[in-house]
Amino acid sequence: MHRSLLSTAVALALAALPALPVHAAAPAARTAQAETTTQLPRGVVPSHYEVSLTPDAAAGRFGARTVITLALARGMDSITLNAADLAFSRAEIVPAGGGAALPATVSVNAEAQTATFRFARPLAPGGYRLALDYSGIIGTQAVGLFSLDYPGAGGKQQRALYTQFENSDARRMIPSWDEPGYKATFKLDVTVPAGQMAVSNMPAANTATLADGRKRVSFAQSPKMSTYLLFLGVGDFERATASVDGTELGVITRRGALDQARFALDSSAAVLKEYNDYFGVRYPLPKLDNIAGPGQSQFFGAMENWGAIFTFEYALLLDPAISTQHDRQEVFATAAHEMAHQWFGDLVTMRWWDDLWLNEGFASWMESRMTARLHPEWNTRLGALNGRDAAMRRDSVAATHPVVQHIETVEQASQAFDEITYQKGEAVIRMLEAYVGEDAWRSGVRAYMKAHAYGNTVSDDLWRQIEKAANKPVTAIAHDFTLQPGVPLIRVGAPVCAGGKTTVALTQEEFSRDRPGKKPLAWRVPVIAQIGGNGKPASTLVAGGKGSLALPGCGAVVVNAGQSGYYRTLYAPKEFAALAGQFATLAPIDQIGLLSDSTALGMAGMQPASDVLDLARRAPLGADPQVWQRIASVLDGLHDRYAADAARQQRFDAFARARLAPVMAQVGWTARSGEASAVANLREQLIVVLGELGDANVVQEARRRYAAMQQDPAAVPGALRKVVTSVVAQHADAATWDALRASARVEKTPLVRDNLYVQLALGADRALAERALQLALTDEPGLTNSAAMISAVARRHPDLAFDFALAHQEQINRRVDASSRSRYFARLAGGSSDPAMVGKLNAYAGANLAAGARGDVEAAIAAIQDRVKVNAARLPEIDAWLARHPD
Repeated sequence: MHRSLLSTAVALALAALPALPVHAAAPAARTAQAETTTQLPRGVVPSHYEVSLTPDAAAGRFGARTVITLALARGMDSITLNAADLAFSRAEIVPAGGGAALPATVSVNAEAQTATFRFARPLAPGGYRLALDYSGIIGTQAVGLFSLDYPGAGGKQQRALYTQFENSDARRMIPSWDEPGYKATFKLDVTVPAGQMAVSNMPAANTATLADGRKRVSFAQSPKMSTYLLFLGVGDFERATASVDGTELGVITRRGALDQARFALDSSAAVLKEYNDYFGVRYPLPKLDNIAGPGQSQFFGAMENWGAIFTFEYALLLDPAISTQHDRQEVFATAAHEMAHQWFGDLVTMRWWDDLWLNEGFASWMESRMTARLHPEWNTRLGALNGRDAAMRRDSVAATHPVVQHIETVEQASQAFDEITYQKGEAVIRMLEAYVGEDAWRSGVRAYMKAHAYGNTVSDDLWRQIEKAANKPVTAIAHDFTLQPGVPLIRVGAPVCAGGKTTVALTQEEFSRDRPGKKPLAWRVPVIAQIGGNGKPASTLVAGGKGSLALPGCGAVVVNAGQSGYYRTLYAPKEFAALAGQFATLAPIDQIGLLSDSTALGMAGMQPASDVLDLARRAPLGADPQVWQRIASVLDGLHDRYAADAARQQRFDAFARARLAPVMAQVGWTARSGEASAVANLREQLIVVLGELGDANVVQEARRRYAAMQQDPAAVPGALRKVVTSVVAQHADAATWDALRASARVEKTPLVRDNLYVQLALGADRALAERALQLALTDEPGLTNSAAMISAVARRHPDLAFDFALAHQEQINRRVDASSRSRYFARLAGGSSDPAMVGKLNAYAGANLAAGARGDVEAAIAAIQDRVKVNAARLPEIDAWLARHPD
């Protein structure tokens, strides 16, 4: 997820917006200051955990002893904490000051994921140590303590152990108050095979060799932190380090892959220096590792455990055999995101999952900021609209939710990790930073960090510090965009030019794809506009539904110039035509913005659906590569909409190929010395999209190169091997599919092997898709790749994938991490164009999901209903446009 920063001119224009009167906090904000949500009885506060763990990786189980230092606020005869899949053999409590141990009887509530310890007599208020002996399960999916298997040296199967506790799975390894508001310190020791490395949040303080040849590794005590941030990894690892500002920075990989983590280590060193300066609080732990694990999860790609980030290999390692420029940028962005969490999330943590966006929105924004700052040659600021569009797609239907949303259950917390929390959160932060100014924003963030270090917060704690630093009432705007759902729409009036100035009226409405008659919500919307591609930006605040702007000069007006605002822009036909006529002269980011708005508004019936094709026709061959990436994405999306009608699809594809083939010819299959990174990314996307469009030249060339690669791997550059294979896999016949599978079976590198198995699920041929689904249920691809293969089938065959998954639900549930199950099935179906799928999803939800855990099902249903409606209403407009433009 690569997003962009505002240009300096745009940032200054937004910062110059008029100040607002201070508004009282909205009701939702006031309630955020109420008593912290908890699913556990109040009155018990843990302060320290001592955990001794002995995993048996081969048996898939562990034994453990945990001693918890806690305080009772009142007298009680029982203590309830979180525990899941744990079997207790002994429990006792001792007064902190010493005294006789009092044993406890244990009762477990599996559904509530709690264990209750009852005592023969009431406990007086005060301090105690609760000692628990128990055993648990080492899973095969990324939940709790889990194992990942991979082929090691000589083809011998290796097994490594890792933990994944966010959002609510520390309870699977440690009986605990497993909620973010219960911060405590941790002291962990683990008994492991002598030849393996153990890693946790803190450095090892002591390592002792045991009589049986194993070793016990004791880690230094952690700072005060939430349970979901604890980490343990054990395996045949290698580690490389660097020193940055007194912090030992490390990368840890399976043996033999350390060189592939060099870019991640170098990048992390540069990022850590920047973050130490930006946050005004130096990274407080003595070390920061990034640990690579093979395989994948349907829930996450990397996790910000304090001092011990876990990242799946595909997002951390760069293998010259298959890695691309896009992969390189993703590795950097992922590291920057997770390292930002070391402050936003780890040092200062949201009080409860309602404010998850304080973690994820800010980490996404810092990721983008740091990428633009340290790698300006990548020009990733143009990619900001990709994330904003993803958020707006979700946010423009009734099944959306506010950025700050009330969370009651573990399932609801899991479903909160979505486009609204991440991408909308990031977009709103970018807009607000520009409004108050970069320096004031940083000062507010620094004050927030210092005021709340090692503590928990709600969103208004941040707004309070920003307002104080900026002397601007940012809270009012922030509440509009975070406490209510939806996407503002700014309708642009006809510009009036007089005396060398242009005045334009603006009206605020709401962009809704499935509720055309709804009364629009009200937002205070910061708006920037300029004349054409190089006019001087001017800004205003549209409040109360109306506003206006006076711009120097005359000409076509670009609203949301620089694309910093979180809103859609709707022009009248005449004004849109004027901008379309000047499309080639607009700034690339505004070209992408115009493409973005015209696509969304056209599909919603608010302007001609064919307007985006007019823009695509006007794009010059020399347009910015990222503009062509957006055009390719738009054309690919329209191609998919025609999937049910081969004849109409072929007509559309002919137009799309005619637009993209000359760009591919210009870019070429071979990288040129010194070419921009965006060109490499464009080449990759054009090959994939033209392959989707059935371009005979691209398909033939991909097959030729794939055949050459089988004889000599060096015949195809590593950066093209994945895309070449994907085109071959899409157009595969049975013999080709068998050959691809044979390659996957003998591949020894986990990163390459995982990719090959997912490629097997990309076939357009339905029979081969069915074979991929059957293969996914075997152990051959690896247990963490099964779900990814089924998701890949759903890319082209959503109904087939959903029906298959539902028919094998018990097996699928074992192959999907528990955090993802309530959303996984819905996301398989979300790409369907069959109205019957709505009934299937409702039936699935009714049989499997609690009423509060249906957010992803509702989003999938909204997407299906929107697709059915749009395909029927808008594709005829595209057909008519194609008939008028046979060239």
